[in-house]
Order: sequence, then C-alpha cells, then structure tokens
Amino acid sequence: MEKREIDLTVSCYGKVKDVKYDAVILPWGAAEPHNLHLPYLTDCILPHDIAVDAAMLALKRSGVRCMVMPPVPFGAHNPGQRELPFCIHTRYATQQAILEDIVASLYAQGMRKLIIVSGHGGNNFKGMIRDLAFSYPDFLIIATDWFSLVPTKDYFEAEIDDHAGEQETSVMMHYHPELVNLNEAGDGDSKPFAISSLNEKLGWAPRHWDKATVDSGVGNPKKASAEKGERYVKPIIEKLAKLFTEVGQGELY
Repeated sequence: MEKREIDLTVSCYGKVKDVKYDAVILPWGAAEPHNLHLPYLTDCILPHDIAVDAAMLALKRSGVRCMVMPPVPFGAHNPGQRELPFCIHTRYATQQAILEDIVASLYAQGMRKLIIVSGHGGNNFKGMIRDLAFSYPDFLIIATDWFSLVPTKDYFEAEIDDHAGEQETSVMMHYHPELVNLNEAGDGDSKPFAISSLNEKLGWAPRHWDKATVDSGVGNPKKASAEKGERYVKPIIEKLAKLFTEVGQGELY
C-alpha cells in the first residue's frame, strides 16, 4: 500500500485520477498557541496524521478507500486567544462558507461522503451540517473529534488536561518528537470560573483565555511521553478505521 493513495498532502493527480474513493476525510484544526512547546498547528497536524493511519488501516482490513485531505487551519477561538500573536480566529460563518465550498467541489467530482475529523475544541459543525443536508440531501457529512473518542483517565496522569497538556503533548511526541521540547513547556496552570455552576457545566460561556491561563495551556504537559501517546492513539485509530469502513461500505439508513 502506498501512502500517496490516501494522503493528498503527498499525493499527485497521477495517483488518484483513475481511482474510485469511498469517502473523503477532512481534518479540521486551528492556528493557535499551544502552551510554549507545541506548534501553532498542533490541532491540524494531529487529526491529519491520525486520519491517515486510520485510512490506511481501513484500506488494509476492508478495502475501503478514503482520501485524507490537507487540514483546514481555520478554527474558532475564545476571547483572549485572538489577541495572542498569530492566533487566527475564524467566525462560524466563515467556516461554514469554507465547508460549503469544499462540499460543492467534492459533489461536482462525484463524491458523496465526507467525514470531518476535528482536532480543535472550539470547532462545532453540527449546525453547518444540518444546513448542508438541505442543499445536498444525497451528500453524507459526519463530524467527529479525535480527542474525545477515548477517555484519557487510563492513559494519562494529569487531572486537568484540556489544551496542550499531557494528552496532546504525548500524541505529538509520538508522531513528531522533533517538534516538541518539554524543557520549553510551561506548567499549563489555569483558573476556573468564579461562577461554580459554569465549572459544573450547568451552563456554558466562553473562557477568557487571557484570564484563565498563564502560558495559553490548560493542563501540565511535563509527564507526557511518546510511549503514552502511542498507547493512547492506538484505540483512536481503531475506532476511526471502523467509522471510515462502515461509512465507506454502507448508507446512512
């Protein structure tokens, strides 16, 4: 199996022009600071690499062929994040326009199944997908977050691990150790809401990142390791490969 068959970031027209694809995978992330030690594009790199591994597994096991698109780097952010250098906040209306253009292009090419693999907690595609279901009733769009597929409690030690902490750092160390230097990492200290009901998730409001965090991270990454990342990401790849296979092979109803 050649990676160029399923990863558009390294593929070429000669490899894809005569191939029938069962589904398209769209990693969607963001451009934002990740503590002091992870790349701005962490939320793009991880869903892309995980999706490629899952697509390769689906093809090997079932023959279902997916194409993993380049990651979209435009995510929605909290107040206090956009003011940080080079953090690009994208409104949901803008994200919807981007998604509509992607769907229109794929539809014109005969594609009918798209799975969004998000790597950024601020992304929410449900309303967009509902709207597109009216415009493209025969085009199936599914959205998932890689980081929420497997609970972290059996894999990591940190009690608070929400952004650039032990989880993300470990997975990045597994895929790209050359991009991580734990010696540069901050402690990921964060401050909860003063309103306890919000901490109990009885209601929701955006966190003001400049008031809630010190180094832009939430959760201490210092105990992260490539070994933890590899162990954690394995069942995620299994779950995504199952999703890719079932979507590629069948219909919604």
